[in-house]
Amino acid sequence: RATSNHKVKETVALELSYVNSNLQLLKEELEELNSSVEVYQNESESISVPMIPLGLKETKELDLLVPLKDFISEHYGEESVLFEKEIKEFMELRQAMRTPSRNEAGLELLMEYYNQLYFLDSRFFPPTRSLGVFFHWYDSLTGVPSHQRALAFEKGSVLFNIGALHTQIGARQDRASLPGLNQAIDAFQKAAGAFNYLKENFSNAPSLDMSASSLNMLVRLMVAQVQECVFEKMTLLRTQHDFLSRLQLAQEAAMVEDVYSLVHQTMTQAHVKDYVPFSWTTMVHVKSEHFKALSHYFAAIALCDCPAASDAELPEQEKAFIQFHVTMPEGPSLHVLLQDPEERRKLGKAHLKKAIMKHEEAMRIHGLCKILRKMDILQEVLSFAHKRSLSKYSEIDHEEDFFETGDAPDIHPKTLQKPEIKSPNFSQVKVTDLFHKLGPLSVFSAKNKWYPARRVHLRRGENGFGFTLRGDSPVLIAGVIPGGCAAGAGLKQGDYIISVNGKDCRWSKHAEVVQLLKSTGEEGVEIGVITLQSSEGPKAVDKKSAAMSSGVGLQKSNKENSRKSLMNSKSASTLLVWSKKSKRSKKSTYSVPFTAVGDNEAMY
Repeated sequence: RATSNHKVKETVALELSYVNSNLQLLKEELEELNSSVEVYQNESESISVPMIPLGLKETKELDLLVPLKDFISEHYGEESVLFEKEIKEFMELRQAMRTPSRNEAGLELLMEYYNQLYFLDSRFFPPTRSLGVFFHWYDSLTGVPSHQRALAFEKGSVLFNIGALHTQIGARQDRASLPGLNQAIDAFQKAAGAFNYLKENFSNAPSLDMSASSLNMLVRLMVAQVQECVFEKMTLLRTQHDFLSRLQLAQEAAMVEDVYSLVHQTMTQAHVKDYVPFSWTTMVHVKSEHFKALSHYFAAIALCDCPAASDAELPEQEKAFIQFHVTMPEGPSLHVLLQDPEERRKLGKAHLKKAIMKHEEAMRIHGLCKILRKMDILQEVLSFAHKRSLSKYSEIDHEEDFFETGDAPDIHPKTLQKPEIKSPNFSQVKVTDLFHKLGPLSVFSAKNKWYPARRVHLRRGENGFGFTLRGDSPVLIAGVIPGGCAAGAGLKQGDYIISVNGKDCRWSKHAEVVQLLKSTGEEGVEIGVITLQSSEGPKAVDKKSAAMSSGVGLQKSNKENSRKSLMNSKSASTLLVWSKKSKRSKKSTYSVPFTAVGDNEAMY
C-alpha cells in the first residue's frame, strides 16, 4: 500500500512469499522437533505410552550495560561505573538462563532469574518512561519472533519456560517404577500450575503460545498427562485381581479417556487448531480412543475372569456396579447379572467388542500421522493392547452363541487421585538484590524521585541537634524543632539521612545512626540527606506519620528485601501485567516510601 509502482509491488510480494514459505518450513521442522518425544523419553526398557513435552522459548542476547548505567547516572545520581560488575553479573545470569539443564538445577536457574526480574523492575522500570530496551522471544511452537519493551513479557516468557522444563522432566521419568511415576505426576502438576499462573496473571500476550486459549489448552493437556500417570500408578499398585479392583481400574481408564477428549476438543477449536502441531492433536485423539478401549477391556476382565458374587459379596458388588455404567445395561436385574456366570459373560463380551472397535480406531488415527508412525513405542503399545483384547474375545466366544452381542454402555469415569494444579513457589529460590548498593527499595526505586543529595554541617546546641529521628534503613528526620540547630542548617521534616561524616547510612539501623551522631565532637558533624519530591511539606509528613503509626509494612530487618515479603503472592502477581498501565496494589509493601520505619522515635 506504500507504493503505486507495480514492479516494486511484485518484488515485495515475491519476497514476502519467500519469507512465508521459509516460515512454513521452519514451523514444520519445529513441529517435528517438538514431537520427537524420544528425545525426552526415559531410557528404561519397559513400554510406556509417550508423553507430550514442550520445547523452550528461545531468546536473543541482550546488552543492558549502557541502558542501566545511563539510568543509574540520571535517576540515582550515582557513579554508574561502580555498578558495571553487578550489571554484567545480571547479564551472565540471563545468558545462562537461555540454556537450562533438564533437571532441578535448570529449574532453579530459571526461578533465580525470574526472581531477579522483580528487583530489576523495581530499580530500573519507572511507570512513566521506558528504558528503551526490547525483549525478543520466539514462539515455542511456531518459531515466530515477538518483541516488547515491557519487562512483563520477559517475565512471562521465563515463566513459560519454567512450565515447559517441567514437562520435559515429567516426560523423561521412568514410569515403570513408583518413584518415577510420582516424579512424573509432580512435574506435570507443576507445569500445569506454571501455565495456569501465566494465564491468570498475564493479558494481551504478543506471542500465540502465551495467549489465553493456548495456555488453557496446555493446562488441560498437563492435567490429562497427570491423569494418565495416575492410571499407570493404579496398574502398578494393583496387587489384588478381584472384581472391585478391576472395576476401579476400568473407571480410572475412563477418566483418562474423559480428560483427553476434553483436550482434543480444546485443540480442535478455531483459535488453536491451526497453531497446535498436528502430531499433538493426533496423539491426544489416539490416547482418548486407546483409554476408552482399556476401560471396556478391564470391565470385561472383571465380569469374565472373576467368580460370580457370593451372597456375602453381593451387596458391596451391587453398590459398586450401580455407579459403574453411565446407563444401566439392558437385560436381567443387577442381582441376577452379578450371580449368573452366563449373563456376566454376555455383558463381558459386549464390552470386549467395544474395546476391539476402539483399539482399531486408535490404530487407524495413529496411521494418519507421519510423525506418529515413526514412533515404534506407541505402535507397540497400541498393537499389544489390541491383540490382548482379541485374544480374550476368542477365549470367551462360544461357537454355540446365537445371541447378538449387545452394545455395552459407556463406563462412568472416576479417579482415586484427582490431579492438582501446583502454582509456582517463587520463595523456594532465595535471591539477593544485585543492586543492593543503591539503597533500600522502599526509597531508592524507579518510581520514587528525590532532589539532589544535600550535605549539611551540624553542631550540637545546648538542647542537642534539634530534630526527631525515626525508623531504619534509611533513618527518617520525622520532626525539626523550630529555631533549633537542625532547622538553622536547613534540615526538613521528611529528609532521609544517607550519610554521616562520609559514612554511607542508607542501610543503617536507627541505633547505628544515633551512635554516629553522638560520637561527634565540638567540630560538629556533616550529614548527607535527600528529600523525596513527592514527600515535601508538613501535610505529606503527617500522612507518613499516620501510615507509620498504623503499622504499614513494619520491616525492621536490614535485609529489607527479604524473600518472604518479596514473593508474597499478591505483590508478585501485581507485576505480571502486559499493558503499560501498572496495576500495582496500593497495599503493596513497597508502595509506601516509609516501609522500614519502626515505632522507635527519639529527640536528638
